[in-house]
Amino acid sequence: MSIKRVLVIDDEKNLCLVIKACLENIGHWQVLTAFSASKGLILAQTQLPDVILLDVMMPDLDGLALFEQLQKNPLTQKIPVILMTAKVQQIDLKQYAQLGIIGVISKPFDPLKLVNQIV
Repeated sequence: MSIKRVLVIDDEKNLCLVIKACLENIGHWQVLTAFSASKGLILAQTQLPDVILLDVMMPDLDGLALFEQLQKNPLTQKIPVILMTAKVQQIDLKQYAQLGIIGVISKPFDPLKLVNQIV
């Protein structure tokens, strides 16, 4: 079985470090982190992770705009994306599903249960 590669894109550095530690120690996955959308886009294009955990609200480019850029690129358009957001409403969930986003994790979340939410 190959090791799952996860890209976490979130401007909250401490949250990224917690997610990275949990996914590596509990899931035994390789975790890449990006603290900005622009760096996340570069990592997605060059590292081609198995899944992307993407924060919705970031200062340089929000998660939905980044998702749109990922979808336009043939290299990254097939990578499953899971959004992480503090604002989850039913209408948003419908919109995300229509866009092709495979899941939404609401913040705050239990980092110890994160592996099971991604599988």
